[in-house]
Amino acid sequence: MLAAVESFAERGYHATTTRDIAAAAGMSPAALYVHFPSKAALLFAISKSGHEQTLILVESVAGRADSPRQRMRSIVEDFVAWHARRHTVARVVQYELQALPEQQYAVVADLRRRIEHLVRDVIAEGVKAGEFTVTDLRTAARAVLSLGVDVARWYSDRAGKTPKALGREYGDLVLRMLGATV
Repeated sequence: MLAAVESFAERGYHATTTRDIAAAAGMSPAALYVHFPSKAALLFAISKSGHEQTLILVESVAGRADSPRQRMRSIVEDFVAWHARRHTVARVVQYELQALPEQQYAVVADLRRRIEHLVRDVIAEGVKAGEFTVTDLRTAARAVLSLGVDVARWYSDRAGKTPKALGREYGDLVLRMLGATV
């Protein structure tokens, strides 16, 4: 899977062949099919795993007894740090979705919806508690998640900030965006 992640990140899903992946993994193309029936199945395994990891991350914070403001900050800090720390796999997970076959895409889309709903629920709680000033919950949740997802597009080890420091900065930005005091 690591060889596939590196290959997809370097060439893109459509330009990567199973021969490329097998060579990067140090195996024959036939050996690759012992583990995955197709290149699409490999992409699905990578994408599903990445989305499940981020769902667990968001669920663990959203379920805390902290204030909505504190939970949102923690969600953003963790979400951004994950996308920075794992920027190569996150780039594949987030930007190669359209290559998934319809059935596998539906599974990943459901994971994405669940993540978005958790974030939207925390924002709604913050609005109700007077901590956030948001007119459209769906747009706000998507904007929060989009900020974190986009980190995978540009982040590298030479970015000059640690994933944790970047997460803290994004936490401040999101709270301001939601109308909270920082």
